Amino acid sequence: MLIRRASLIDGAVVDIRVGERIEEVAASLPESEPVLDAAFGTVIPGLHDHHLHVYSAAAEHDSIRVGPNDVRDAAQLRHALTTAQPGGDGWIRAVGYHEVVAGPLDRHRLDELTSTVPVRIQHRSGVLWMLNSAGLEAVGRPDHPDGRLRSADPTWAEPLQRRQIQVGQFSERLARYGVTGVTDATPDLDALPTGLRQRVHRLAPGKRILHDDDLDLDALTAWIGRRHDDGNPVAIHCVTAAQLIVTIAALRVAGIHPADRIEHAAMVPDDCIADLVDLGVTVVTQPNFVAERGDQYRTDVAETEQDQLWRLATLSAAGIPVALSTDAPFGDADPWAAMRAAVHRRTPRGVVLNPAERVSARTALEMFCGVAEHPAVPRTIAPGQPADLCVLSAGPAQVLDQLDADLVAATIVGGVVVFAR
Repeated sequence: MLIRRASLIDGAVVDIRVGERIEEVAASLPESEPVLDAAFGTVIPGLHDHHLHVYSAAAEHDSIRVGPNDVRDAAQLRHALTTAQPGGDGWIRAVGYHEVVAGPLDRHRLDELTSTVPVRIQHRSGVLWMLNSAGLEAVGRPDHPDGRLRSADPTWAEPLQRRQIQVGQFSERLARYGVTGVTDATPDLDALPTGLRQRVHRLAPGKRILHDDDLDLDALTAWIGRRHDDGNPVAIHCVTAAQLIVTIAALRVAGIHPADRIEHAAMVPDDCIADLVDLGVTVVTQPNFVAERGDQYRTDVAETEQDQLWRLATLSAAGIPVALSTDAPFGDADPWAAMRAAVHRRTPRGVVLNPAERVSARTALEMFCGVAEHPAVPRTIAPGQPADLCVLSAGPAQVLDQLDADLVAATIVGGVVVFAR
């Protein structure tokens, strides 16, 4: 395929010949194959979402949302659960819960809200599921004291019948965003998801989720050492300052693999910056949570610590490798919305949270253009690169000004058009 009249992000206008890889890039190329006319629209490397959860994001299609933006109190939560239709597996599956809605949930509180069918509710952090008594009976845990089960423990979920998940629909949605690759960060993933048009990279089993109530430096250090001894990198989930500090200490003892990653880095104290620079570890973070949850952070996080939230410009300026992702379904799957959040850092109510952490539109865009193995190294439109491309309907200035998924005109994976508007 020949892509004619393509504007590159630096403003140059070229023709691009592609097979499975980019074959030629020049001001003008002879035509000997099917042509896609970019009409001076911008062509960029296809976006790669460096941390999401394919099956969970696809399952969100037939789950009910019970987050603070969806239900306001216990009465609305009860109504949402009692009027929901169970899925084909007989469960009511709800996602996005936060304690601001109706306080902490356990089996007894859920039994008060609904007890006739199995219910499982996922906390919006993604690390916790809350089941009612009927749900605990269904997974063989009838005597569990509180029904609060960690996502990282796959044993309780083994009896669940995997529902028919709409992976294809989720893949189509990603293609409309210009996404050509994803890294699935699900910790208990035993095989690559199938049914996607995108290239898929598996982060597990080298991912570890930490919890503040059982941080064990020695155990984490030993786990990292075993992974490194086998020649494999690690990816460590850090959403609190305590988790990041323990992770830094463990990496200092165990040593670094060039592809080691810290996932999220939601809180980064000032005195951790130099440590991250010294380690050279890549940070994969999600500024979209500022746009999605920023007002709640302003309530939940001490004002003196809010400058630690979802840092970006500080990390990048210090020379720390940084890449972006959406963490879908826990965040919105639209990478362009994440880019806008990185640039503007506006909360839902329009407050700018940590203005010092804003980055330029081009920087935000390039942080979605790395390859799976090197997330912080942006790809280019050059011969030899995979022909994974996003064709936009506007020139570079408009693209960078708007950062809008509606500008995606076509998505190409391996030289094949998987979406055309």
